[in-house]
Amino acid sequence: MASLEISPSKVGYVIVKAREYGAKVGAWDDSATSDHDADSILEDFADDPTRAELKGFIRDLNEDEQVSLVALAWIGRGSYGPDELDEALETARAERVNRTEDYLMGMAMLPDYLEEALDRLGYSVEDAEEDSL
Repeated sequence: MASLEISPSKVGYVIVKAREYGAKVGAWDDSATSDHDADSILEDFADDPTRAELKGFIRDLNEDEQVSLVALAWIGRGSYGPDELDEALETARAERVNRTEDYLMGMAMLPDYLEEALDRLGYSVEDAEEDSL
């Protein structure tokens, strides 16, 4: 059986930073009347330092760590069960065509998916997040 090639603390770091970034983007209130639409609001965050830091962190991970992170996101999303980790890792490696950081940053629920996957695989989410700080 394959195992994750990324430490829980690195996953915890991605969760914490993705939550920080998501909180900033989520601050937009669509009930307010203005000339801005959602796309222009998100463009304002394209050069956000938290986003840049998170993208750089994911980009700097080695290939095995990136593959594991994608597999975790898929397990947390429910595309694979925790008992299908080997298959998720194989698929993530085989289908790796886009930049991992762009793919993962496109998942609005990324921190939730990663937390769910760690939990389903028996890791302590709290420990992973605390160890990342």
